[in-house]
Amino acid sequence: MSTDAKSAYSRRDFLKISVAAAAGLSLGAGPAGMPYRALGNTGERVSLLGLGGAHMGYDGDLSERDAIALMREAVDAGINFFDNAWSYSGGLSEERMGRALTDGYRQRVFLMTKEASRDPATAIERLEESLRRLRTDVIDLWQLHHIHHPDEPEQIYERGLLAAALKAREQGKIRYLGFTGHTDPALHLEMIERGFLWDTVQMPVNVLDPHYLSFVEQVLPVAVEKEIGVIAMKTLAGTPGVIPATGAATVSECLRFAMSLPVSTVCSGMDSLDKLRQNVSIAREFAPLDDEERLALLVRTAEQGRQGKRESYKARH
Repeated sequence: MSTDAKSAYSRRDFLKISVAAAAGLSLGAGPAGMPYRALGNTGERVSLLGLGGAHMGYDGDLSERDAIALMREAVDAGINFFDNAWSYSGGLSEERMGRALTDGYRQRVFLMTKEASRDPATAIERLEESLRRLRTDVIDLWQLHHIHHPDEPEQIYERGLLAAALKAREQGKIRYLGFTGHTDPALHLEMIERGFLWDTVQMPVNVLDPHYLSFVEQVLPVAVEKEIGVIAMKTLAGTPGVIPATGAATVSECLRFAMSLPVSTVCSGMDSLDKLRQNVSIAREFAPLDDEERLALLVRTAEQGRQGKRESYKARH
């Protein structure tokens, strides 16, 4: 057996534990047959498939009319987890999402947006702008975006940003707090180990990840132990889908791999109705990968995953 195959098989016990934990998050089918899971320890129910907000502001992919139609069809298909960020498309993604969530759609969605500034005053100013763009009085989940420098956990904890976020929560502007990043799992672990009990963490979860600087192997077990809701992103290792382009795994296999792990929702960028409908079908028909399927995927993706050569967003040491 090759070294890569042995490495994949050494993960068997971890994968079994992870899949068992994923089963524990399941809350059964929600609206339109969409599976729902628990969002960590929040008591919230979120759709297994989440809608990524970045594509909603790309005029080259979607007109405003088409973006609004896509978002409303997503809600009608049972998707209730909506992702966004203050910075996406210069604010256009939030503005379009705000328009899409009028006419009663806001009440059917668990709404998340993100902010990358580490300056407390700037971050809160942008939070207020996000509230205006999204046409809402409260954001369900506000995440501190893109943790990627070694000094950022200290900045967030010690220089006022966490305190400002907690004040915003006390004021009713946000309900839950989380953080995101895709560079180095050590930074995610430090964000958790410094002591604040985050409601959520967003991170890469894909079939290449276990081969290099693995968030799945290092961060996921800690998040599960502490009942932090895990939001999976970069399930195709980037845009456009890196993994399917290599032939190492199909879109369906990539999504099923992520969904088979103890994540609360799998956030997917969908820039057309065809992609939305394809992913909705995968989620509705979801069945966890069995041990042999998961391990075969890891063996098959070992070469592509080595040293993170296909995950350009990860740190290089």
